[in-house]
Amino acid sequence: MAPRAYWKGSLKLSLVSCPVVLYPASTSVEKTRFHMINKETGNRLKQQMIDAETGDVVESNQKGRGYELKKGQYVEIEKEELEAVQIESNHTIEIDSFVPRDEIDKRYYNHPYYIAPDGKAAVDAFAVIRDAMKDEDRVALARIVLTNREHVMAIEPLGKGLLGTTLRYPYELRDEEDYFEGIKTPKVTKDMVELAGHILHKMAAHFDPSKFKDEYENALKALVRRKASGKPIKAAEPEERPDNVINLMDALKASLKGKGATKRRAQAPASRRAPARRTSRKAHRSAARHRKAS
Repeated sequence: MAPRAYWKGSLKLSLVSCPVVLYPASTSVEKTRFHMINKETGNRLKQQMIDAETGDVVESNQKGRGYELKKGQYVEIEKEELEAVQIESNHTIEIDSFVPRDEIDKRYYNHPYYIAPDGKAAVDAFAVIRDAMKDEDRVALARIVLTNREHVMAIEPLGKGLLGTTLRYPYELRDEEDYFEGIKTPKVTKDMVELAGHILHKMAAHFDPSKFKDEYENALKALVRRKASGKPIKAAEPEERPDNVINLMDALKASLKGKGATKRRAQAPASRRAPARRTSRKAHRSAARHRKAS
């Protein structure tokens, strides 16, 4: 069964347009979710809206939208008034420009969508727009209305279709200087930087999302299975955090050695015990010689 389209409209490039459909490219269906339940009856709980001042339960026909002008004072906005805010791109993905891909700050990327032609008649025009974008190696910036909001969308070829990713507006991003301004600039030696560089080269790989493992999700599923089967749940041991100050250069050197260093550290106590065993054997041989002489 074909997935249900999230949005239907037209993709427009100047005077060329074609019907398209949008599908969300991401999903959270597989994630483990919990419901609030009554611990005494085992029944699921339902939430109710409560008037913050009177404490009365508010029925669905009493609910409305309001914008807070000042503390406790709201201006009510009716549904019809919101719908009256007409935006030109309501049912059209209007391409405004094409920009180099590497010029888009990754912080602006938001939600991804698959864009496909809607019907056989749309395939030709869709292919023309898609293939032209492939040849130019640029990303289209377009406008689209989703959930009553206008979004800027970055569109690029993906296989036989297009990938559209909504972008955040500048006012939605926080200024990094508010968080990075207080970071000091310490004097780091060239040797340390070179060692860190060697570690980076040693850990170099290619991007492969199939290797991503959601360990927390797996642990949740295991927890649910054990609890449902009546098996006891053992609390995890709290992770110990080192409180000692380590030598940065030593840590870099140990990191560069990798697993071998870890194994040697694990074996170190045994090697430290070796002199004691040798001393014990030496004392035993000395006692034996003394008894033989006697």
